[in-house]
Amino acid sequence: MTHGLVHPPKARPGDRIAVISPSFAAAGAFPEVHEQAMRRLTDVTGLIPVEYPTTREVGATPAARAAEINAAFADPRIRGILAVVGGEDQITVIPHLIADLARTDPKPFLGTSDNTNLHHWLWENGIASFYGGSSQVHLGPGPAVDDIHARSLRAALLTGERLELTDPGESEDFGIDWADPRALESFGEREATAPWSWHGPARSVSGSAWGGCLEVIEWILTAGRFPFPPEVLQGGVLIIETSEELLPARNVGWIVRSLGERGILRAVDAVLVARPPVSDFTRRPSAQDRARLRDEQRDAVVEVVTRYNPEAVVCVGIPFGHTRPQWILPHGGTMTVDGAERRIFADYR
Repeated sequence: MTHGLVHPPKARPGDRIAVISPSFAAAGAFPEVHEQAMRRLTDVTGLIPVEYPTTREVGATPAARAAEINAAFADPRIRGILAVVGGEDQITVIPHLIADLARTDPKPFLGTSDNTNLHHWLWENGIASFYGGSSQVHLGPGPAVDDIHARSLRAALLTGERLELTDPGESEDFGIDWADPRALESFGEREATAPWSWHGPARSVSGSAWGGCLEVIEWILTAGRFPFPPEVLQGGVLIIETSEELLPARNVGWIVRSLGERGILRAVDAVLVARPPVSDFTRRPSAQDRARLRDEQRDAVVEVVTRYNPEAVVCVGIPFGHTRPQWILPHGGTMTVDGAERRIFADYR
């Protein structure tokens, strides 16, 4: 990439980390899961969570939520920022943010889903971040924190090491309802994962990662909040995933096609596609149908990417985004996608 990014300094055990709700305040709606997440955050990282008034305020205004993002960047005692969960209206928060505060004291920001808005705002303002890390999904529920999540959480916040992404062998599309006391001690229904699907030339490429939740990327582009020519992504690694809205494969293909028309697919050297959710609390297709739906989405994305950039290395099925267990990925940091050895590495500096 030609867009230079600052990589915020790492925190140290004992430092404070802001825990915010830039979108939906799940911490207020389901406090027991949130409180367990905060205990586990300290257990896994040694960091001390700091909440703000809107962290637990369901229905807080966009301006109020933005004020607390600004406050977290302005406070020199805060050495990292973690979003509780995503939502669907963070796009209305972005206009209230003060870029100079983030530029003056950049800090690692972690979030997924609707937090794609914040990742892109930081990227536009020259600051790298980390895609993933929802405390309400990956820290609070279940009997323990998944190993790959804990490892990448520590790498993003503390150690800055280089890790190889691996498949944990199991996955869940959704957990137990957070209002159910069983959510504190039980995972959701997990199933065995299929091998990652590789496409394109058998070559190794390295570049800065950029992307996020595909539906939110569409909103960002529609709002005109990607003011750069596609060449700024030259040689990069596009990371894309789909949400719990369970878009049909053709709709996913249409959004990816728009990225092709924008010139983004042609610019990048690799595309990483997450294992998509294909079920939710009200829709649970059979195992055969779930596999078919994932295959259809894979085929739609691969066909479009290949049409616009046959030289791109493509890997589908990686556990990030709206799935658990989940790797946190660099957003603006370097990733290596080796289509010959079929291995992926992430640099968390």
